[in-house]
Amino acid sequence: MTAVFPSADWLNLLVDKLNNDAHYNNIARNWEGDLVFDIQPSGALAQPLWMYLDLWHGKCRKVEYASDPAAHPKPTFILRSTYNNFTSILQGKLDPMTAMMTSKLKVEGSLGYMMRNVPTVLDFVRCCRECTTEIL
Repeated sequence: MTAVFPSADWLNLLVDKLNNDAHYNNIARNWEGDLVFDIQPSGALAQPLWMYLDLWHGKCRKVEYASDPAAHPKPTFILRSTYNNFTSILQGKLDPMTAMMTSKLKVEGSLGYMMRNVPTVLDFVRCCRECTTEIL
């Protein structure tokens, strides 16, 4: 099952994927940290969009889909990029690690923690990609 990115349906599908994917559950078993996708307008997206995910030990405990950044608590990580860059990552056209290293995907939070947990980060991206076949 897939949903259009970005949408509340896509975010809910991702929660189900993360909570029921045995490989992700195992590889992310030590991950502690919530994050926000801060999607900046470009291409088909006209307004900024935030998606919040509370990730904890291989599970997603909570999500929020909103356009108001004040609606979210201060997350451990903020992943900020344009809509076009996010969709390029989700379509496999842009490597997420390359995007971070070239500032196409800006990370607020401990980059060291992310680098120590590259397998978790990459498997999270895999789960996101598997939920995405349609884009705005």
